[in-house]
Amino acid sequence: MKTNRIAKGLVALSAALALTACGTSLGSIADVGATTSSGTTSSAVATTATDGSYTIHAQADDVDYDASTAKTIALGSGNVEITEPGTYILTGTLSNGQVIVNSSAEGKVRIVLSNASITNSSGAAIDVRAADEVVVVLAEGTSNSLTDGSGYDTSGEDAADAALFSMADLTIGGTGSLIVTGNTADGIASKDGLVILGGTITVKAADDGIRGKDYLVIQDGTLDVTSAQDGLKSTNETDAQYGDIVISGGTVTVNAGDDGAHAEGDLAITGGTVTIAKSSEGLEGHTITIAGGSTSVTSSDDGVNASSGTGSTSGGGGGGGMADDGSSLLISGGTLTVNASGDGLDSNGSITISGGTTTVAGPTGNGNGSLDSNAGITYTGGTLIAAGSAGMAEAPDSGNYVQANVSAPAGATIEVRSGDTVIATYTTIKAVANVVVASDHIVSGQSYTVTVNGSTTATVTAGQATGGGMGGGPRG
Repeated sequence: MKTNRIAKGLVALSAALALTACGTSLGSIADVGATTSSGTTSSAVATTATDGSYTIHAQADDVDYDASTAKTIALGSGNVEITEPGTYILTGTLSNGQVIVNSSAEGKVRIVLSNASITNSSGAAIDVRAADEVVVVLAEGTSNSLTDGSGYDTSGEDAADAALFSMADLTIGGTGSLIVTGNTADGIASKDGLVILGGTITVKAADDGIRGKDYLVIQDGTLDVTSAQDGLKSTNETDAQYGDIVISGGTVTVNAGDDGAHAEGDLAITGGTVTIAKSSEGLEGHTITIAGGSTSVTSSDDGVNASSGTGSTSGGGGGGGMADDGSSLLISGGTLTVNASGDGLDSNGSITISGGTTTVAGPTGNGNGSLDSNAGITYTGGTLIAAGSAGMAEAPDSGNYVQANVSAPAGATIEVRSGDTVIATYTTIKAVANVVVASDHIVSGQSYTVTVNGSTTATVTAGQATGGGMGGGPRG
C-alpha cells in the first residue's frame, strides 16, 4: 500500500509556504538557499518528499541567465542540435524542423525562447533525448510557440510523444508566453520530473495536456490547458514514492476530456487558483490534499476522487460496504467548489475536513452522492455545504453538522436556521433532495430548521444523519 507522503508532511508544508514565496513541496521542506542573477538569496524550489526518498529538481534561480555569455541561435531551416550544457537563446521561426537536445555532460541545458516559433511536421518541436537537466525560459515580453505534427510514430519506449518532450528533468519558467500544440499526443511531457515556475502557457493536446512522470509541480504562472484526455498528469505507477502533482501557486485552467488532474501517486493543492472547467473526473489521486488556494471543479462523473487505483472502484455505487483501500481526501484550508454529476467528494478510503470552505453541488441521480466514502467522514472544522440526491446521501460520522432531506429546484435558496439566526445559506444550481451542512457555528445535539425559499422543510438535530437508501448516513 502506498504511504501517505503528502498527508504526513502537511503541517511542515503549510508553514514553509507561508514563509517563502518560492517554495513548494510534496512534504517536508528542504529550505535550500539559491542566489539569483541580481545577487539576492531566495529559497530554492527544490524540496524533498516526506519520506526523504527524492528531491524536486528545480530551483528559483533556474530561469536566471546572462545574455552576454549565452549563445544566440537564429532559427531558420533545418534541425538545431544542442550537445552540451549552457544557455542558448532561440529566436526566429523554424517552420519544419526541431530542436534536439542530446547532452551527456553534467550541467543544465538552458533554452531561452525569445520570440521563437518552432513547428515540426514529423515529430516533437523540442525533443530532449539526453541531458542532466533542461530549463526552458520564456523571455520577458516575448511570444513563443511550439507545434508538432499529426500522426507521427510514438510507439517506442522512449519515443517523443509531445510537442515539448523531455527524457530529463524539465523546468519551465520566465515571464513570457508560450503556446504549445500537441497534434499527435501530449502537449508538454517529461519522462522524469516536471516543474513550472512561471510564464503564460497555453496548451492544446490530442491526448494529455501537461505530463510529468515522477512529479508535476506548478509553483506559478498562468496555465490554460485543453486536452482530449487528462489535463494535468503524473504517471509513475510502478514506484509508490512518485507519481505526484502539487499546485502551490499560479492560475490554472483545465478543459479535459478525461480527468482534470490525475496523479498515480498523491495530489495536493496548497495555493493558487485552479479551475477544472470541464472533466470526466476532476481531481484524482491516492491521497488528495486541499490546504489552500481557490479550487473549482466541474465534472461529468466524480468531482474529487481519492483512490489507490487498485481494488474497489468508485462511481455509481455509493460508499458503505465497499472496501477501504487506504486512500484519503484531506481538506484543511482554501476554498473548494465542486459541481459533479457523479459523486461530489469521493474517497475509496476516508475523508477528513478540518478547515477551509467546501461547497458541493452533487448529483441529481440516486446512484451517486454529494459525499461518498468507504471508511467514513471526519469533520472537525471549516465550512461544508453538500447538496444533491438523497439515495446515497452520506454525512460525517459525528460532529457539528446537520443533514436533511429537502425538495428544492434549481435556483432555490436553502437556509439552516437556529431560531431567527441564519447559520448557512446555499442557492441551488440544480435540483436537490438532500443537504449536509457542517460548521463551527452548529452545535451537536441542538435543534435546527432547514428552509427552502423561506418555508420550513425539516427540523433536525445536529449530529444525527438523515440519509437515504443504501449507504446513507454516516459510516460508524
